[in-house]
Formats: sequence, C-alpha cells, structure tokens
Amino acid sequence: MAIVQIIADTLSIITITLCLVLKIPQILNVYKVKSSKGLNLYGLLLELTSYSIMACYNYCNGYALLSYMEYPIILVQEIILIYLVLAYSELLNMFSFGCFGIYVGIVGSFVMGLLPKSILAILAPMCTPVSASSKVVQLIEILRTKNAASVSLLTWFLSAFTNLTRVFTIYMDSADVTLLTNFTISVILSSSVLVAAFIYKHPKED
Repeated sequence: MAIVQIIADTLSIITITLCLVLKIPQILNVYKVKSSKGLNLYGLLLELTSYSIMACYNYCNGYALLSYMEYPIILVQEIILIYLVLAYSELLNMFSFGCFGIYVGIVGSFVMGLLPKSILAILAPMCTPVSASSKVVQLIEILRTKNAASVSLLTWFLSAFTNLTRVFTIYMDSADVTLLTNFTISVILSSSVLVAAFIYKHPKED
C-alpha cells in the first residue's frame, strides 16, 4: 500500500507540474494568430465555473493539497485565456470587468468561509455536467467551423493526461465519487476534443 501511495503522490506532483503550463500553449497560440477562431467563449466560461467550484470544494473540505493544487494554477491561466478571447472578439467592456469583480467576490467568500460550504456540496456534483458541457461546446465549435487553427493540441493532450492521472490519485486519496465521475468524463471528452482538433488543425481553404 505504501508503494501505491508513493505512486499516487508522484502522479499528483507530475499532474501539478504539467498544469503549470497546461493552458500556456493555448494562450500563446491565440496570441500568435491574434484570433480566437475555433475557441468557444461560453465553453471557456463553463470551464472557469467548474474549476472554481471544484477548487473551493476541495479547499473547504480540507482535502490534501496535492490532490487539487492544479485547480488554482489552471484558474490563473484560464482567466488570462478568457481575457485574450474577449480582447480579440472585441468584447472587453465595463460589463465584462464587472462580471469578473462579482466572480472574485463569490470565490473569495467561499474561501474565507463567508458562504457555507454546504452550497459547494450542492454545486460540486453539478460540475460534472458543467465541465462536460464546456468540452462538448468546444468540440461542437471545432466540428461546426471545421477550423482548429487557434486550438492547441498540446493543451488538450495535457488536459486528457492530467485528468487520467487524477482518476487514480483521487481514488487513492479520498475515493470521492463526485470527483472520480468528473475526471473520468473529462478524460473521454478532452480526448475527443484532441482528436477533432488534430483533424481540423489545418483547415482546407475554400
């Protein structure tokens, strides 16, 4: 059992390390092409919501930091990516900044214990369909436009891989059914987006 735990901890460290750069290839790709074509803003916002809830859920339940440390790391990158997508879609305005302020206030309230964690217990199971929806929306966007020029293959590969490692580490740490279900579905959908992005990475010119 000790060996298995060492493997789980090692995979957690690998996952966290990879998540340090998970969204970086996607951010750099969007910045390079100066376009958000192939990326769905609603999908990114759904991802942000899911990551935020799960980060707060793990933190407020006192789970081992190694089992969820990637969430706050990914959140920073996700916010930067959303900012770029808004910028290149010409949607940066007072409304978007106001929404961000509300978001920071809600997350901060959960972290500081101003809002009861019982709310998170209700929201956490919903993260599975929310997270799944964000990936489905992204998959549909690629299939609809038949264009994945601004979509990073490396980002989606890392997403599928880190979600897969989390299935094992979560099982070893807490065996939380909500988390296991979320990560299993994420592996399947992230892999699907990866395949679609690979197929349409270089769209044919009309």
